[in-house]
Amino acid sequence: MAFTEQQYVEMSSKLQQVKEEIHRFIVGQEDAIDYTLYAVLADGHALLEGLPGLGKTMLIRTISEVLDLSFSRIQFTPDLMPADITGTSMIERTADGKQQFTFQAGPIFSQMVLADEINRATPKTQSALLEAMGEKTVTILGDTKKMARPFFVLATQNPIEMEGTYPLPEAQMDRFLCKILVPYPEKSELMEIMKRTTGAMEIGLQKIMDTEALIEAQQMVKEVLVADEMLEFATDLVVATHPERVDAIDEVKQYAMYGSGPRGLQSLIKLAKARALMNGRFHVSVADIKSVAKPVLRHRMLLNYEGEASGKTADDVIDIILEKVQQGVSR
Repeated sequence: MAFTEQQYVEMSSKLQQVKEEIHRFIVGQEDAIDYTLYAVLADGHALLEGLPGLGKTMLIRTISEVLDLSFSRIQFTPDLMPADITGTSMIERTADGKQQFTFQAGPIFSQMVLADEINRATPKTQSALLEAMGEKTVTILGDTKKMARPFFVLATQNPIEMEGTYPLPEAQMDRFLCKILVPYPEKSELMEIMKRTTGAMEIGLQKIMDTEALIEAQQMVKEVLVADEMLEFATDLVVATHPERVDAIDEVKQYAMYGSGPRGLQSLIKLAKARALMNGRFHVSVADIKSVAKPVLRHRMLLNYEGEASGKTADDVIDIILEKVQQGVSR
């Protein structure tokens, strides 16, 4: 292992400072902050879903400032075009009077890209992010350009049932490492938000980490150890989401239409490793895997008509899977 136990402890301490600095500005939202940081450490993308006005955009902007990352925000609207995201080649006149194509980079060429209200844009525009998210490159008129390093797409979306939204296609949903639900704040949190936002107090954020330190943390996450038993447990969870299996859990057969693919297992292990690092450990535990199971699997499980009609959610089914797999029922 390239990193020592002491280095893991020191990095964990630094990451806790990052959380504390974020909390100086963001009230509550403990899970949203944790899972977003896990996604960043795992070098992946995250989707935050919640009602308008809950601070999703501000959370992402705050994280970019504390980690000292270049930041760009794309407001998704029905009239947004793919070139508005990726950029385009334009004809410009040179000093000698000739014309040439010059590439004008779009807002996607930043280290942290906020795709705000991503499900308000049409599917054609949503798909403009696919190559950048999957391959970390953008191809324009046959010319392939690499993204910045590190590169993250942190997207926000309103609940699908709200007016003026377009459901994200499954191929794009699967490219998000996790889907994070942002809940409505408690009464005490609402009061604190009012104190911070309607008074004269101004909070200046400190830059706790830089790009070099973040890349080192990402490398540490990759080297976190995963025992065979932990890998088998994670694999069992993903396999248990498949309703077509002969030995599938009864509730999965009854309520699920499709389950998670291999990318779900990859995401489960990556986020579990990130959580271990955040807690100062260099090995994955059962608690790590169980903690990240819902954010990883909730957008990779599609419920059938019976599941939706009975009011079930993907989280309800995942709860059953966690209980049954832990007991060895689905093995």
